[in-house]
Amino acid sequence: MAKTVEGMQFKGTRGQIRKQKIETTGAIIVGALLTLWIIANIIESPVQFSQAAIAGLRNGLIYALIALGYTLVYGIIELINFAHGDLFMLGAVFSSFFITYWIGADQSNGFGWFAFGLCLVAVMIFGAVINVLIERFAYRKLRHAPRLSALITAVGISFILQFIGLKWNGSTPRQWPTIIPSGDIYIGEVRISLLTIQLFLIGLPLLFGLNYLVTNTKQGKAMRSVSQDKDASTLMGINVNKTIAFTFAIGGAMAGAAGLLYQQSIGTTNYNLGFQLGLIAFTSAVLGGIGNLWGAVIGGLLIGLIQGLNDGAPIGFGQAWSQTVVFAVLIIILVFKPAGILGKVTTEKV
Repeated sequence: MAKTVEGMQFKGTRGQIRKQKIETTGAIIVGALLTLWIIANIIESPVQFSQAAIAGLRNGLIYALIALGYTLVYGIIELINFAHGDLFMLGAVFSSFFITYWIGADQSNGFGWFAFGLCLVAVMIFGAVINVLIERFAYRKLRHAPRLSALITAVGISFILQFIGLKWNGSTPRQWPTIIPSGDIYIGEVRISLLTIQLFLIGLPLLFGLNYLVTNTKQGKAMRSVSQDKDASTLMGINVNKTIAFTFAIGGAMAGAAGLLYQQSIGTTNYNLGFQLGLIAFTSAVLGGIGNLWGAVIGGLLIGLIQGLNDGAPIGFGQAWSQTVVFAVLIIILVFKPAGILGKVTTEKV
């Protein structure tokens, strides 16, 4: 009997080693193919490659901000909040009305920048409040229900937010004036828009600030504790409900900030905007390792980069195949590394 158990353990160990070798080999092959594609584009046209990469990273920053909301919520209560993309859409619509109608700024000047800063604070509060209300009245009572119930509820909340966006924004895309300074700077022959630089100057501090909050503050430690064991956290005096609500607030604030940055960079809003970008942002979170903050950031930037190179680099499938390329890369990577780039494989407790 003992030999049988030892034999099973040995077979299990061999199976794990074989699986790890397959995952490692596959990851190396995928990485090598992506590297060859990038090198071929650089050789073909360095300037065009640089322009496409910069545009892709700019979009990737917005994907990363949205993806953080997905990964925060999943990391603490293991819920895929499909309404998060539509919250981002409402943030973009809110920003448009706040700047253009409520403040009355439509030009890039001192008053316009004041309106932008005020709007950044307002839209983050707006997103946080909406997300906390969703958690309080829709998700909290389903916390111990089967996961399918919470998932269906999230889809229902998504439709509600989309309907609000339809009534608020209208059924057709709306064009809005932007107040971020336009213009370009050149590094050699490579053109970098001031808009791209400003998005990174605003977006990167938000990312690093969130990381500091989660890793170095008392509330962040409470979030990490609740994500690991809610019952033990309660015994240690942590208010689980408040901690989860705070997590939703932070995720909603990031979605609101992403909505403002998107509205100012693209200049249009649409009621179904959250479906497409929310799906890409969710893909970013999964690719990076859902539940991992830096995984969401890396996943967002990577997908933005791949999308930008496919659309604008000399060697690519073109914009018509943009979504296909993104999801094909996701599928290939997850086949060899199911937990994502920075994710860790976990086993279910029984």
